Amino acid sequence: MTVTLLRWLVLAGALAPFAYYLLSTYCAWRFFREARRRPSRSNDFAPPASILKPVRGLDREAYENFASFCRLDYPEYEILFAVADADDPAIPVIEKLIRDFPGRPIRLLVGAEPLGANSKVCKLCRLVREAKHSLLVISDSDVRVEPDYLRAVAAPFRDPQIGAVTMLFRGMTPPSLIAELNCVGSSAEFCAGAIVARQLEGVKFTLGATMATTKERLAGIGGFEPLADLHSDDFFLGNRLAARGYRIELIPEPVWMIFPQQTLGEYLRHELRWAIGLRHIRPKGHLGLILTHGLPWSLAAAAVAPTPVLQIAYPAVYLALRLLMAWMVGVWGLKDPVLRRLWLVPLRDALAFPVWLASFASNRIRWRGGEFTIVHGRLVPVAPRAGRG
Repeated sequence: MTVTLLRWLVLAGALAPFAYYLLSTYCAWRFFREARRRPSRSNDFAPPASILKPVRGLDREAYENFASFCRLDYPEYEILFAVADADDPAIPVIEKLIRDFPGRPIRLLVGAEPLGANSKVCKLCRLVREAKHSLLVISDSDVRVEPDYLRAVAAPFRDPQIGAVTMLFRGMTPPSLIAELNCVGSSAEFCAGAIVARQLEGVKFTLGATMATTKERLAGIGGFEPLADLHSDDFFLGNRLAARGYRIELIPEPVWMIFPQQTLGEYLRHELRWAIGLRHIRPKGHLGLILTHGLPWSLAAAAVAPTPVLQIAYPAVYLALRLLMAWMVGVWGLKDPVLRRLWLVPLRDALAFPVWLASFASNRIRWRGGEFTIVHGRLVPVAPRAGRG
């Protein structure tokens, strides 16, 4: 391959992220514009609901997160928490919640049958069995919601073709650069990808911020039990329901995700775990992410560009289109306060590319206190090495 050909391949390849940013901007504009033009939902459809909260340990501001689910404007619902062990630090917080909201049906379940390596799914299996109502609403323990949350989640189930409902999220962070970078990546990148997927192929997944379905639909895919060894249970729940012909509804009202205080190392390990998991559930899509990393492409293009104008143009266009996309998704669409600091976006991009590269080098992750190898999306526990006697 000649130097000239390589140069033009780099210059052409660097246009791909620009096209992706424009596509993401358009999809976000269309998604949120349609949502805001849609007539207000009727409040007369409000079936009784069971909110299921599998918990392990304490997230930042855990009590406030849990309490937000106790203040919902909804006629009838219960909240079920499940922890694996009697010494879980979340138990005193949940017990205080029960005392503080005596009029709200709240139950705490301790222990779950070890059906697989994914302890969250094992808890969900028990929670589903214990739930009184057909409508099941599941969310991660670091999620906080507004009073109209449950009405927004329940409304799409008026349509019998809806198999599940899921939601996007925006962030609350401590005063920490690393936490803000984490939030920027989630809102401006992860949520953008979900919106683009909805436009191009339809929603065939759910997100951990909210996974809502019914007992009947869940039973049709065998319940949560077949997911007990899978890493990305949220993805597979939606994917299996979509495979049975149900529609997955992505609703525009975001929940709040409460991001933790992290070191740079903790943040990078979290991102790498997520990237390795994605590589196993959607290998082609993960490989295709190379065409969305605009920062390294634009810098490479500037390095080989034949003229000073092009040397300046590529990084400038990257910055303009990337910030436009982040603003459209995060600020205009999700109304995420962290995304107003748009200067964080290129800094986050500078970290994201090496993480993406590193995700091809290993199948091993640390997750929820354990170490696993991912094989075809399944978690295989890594046995601890025997100590030396």
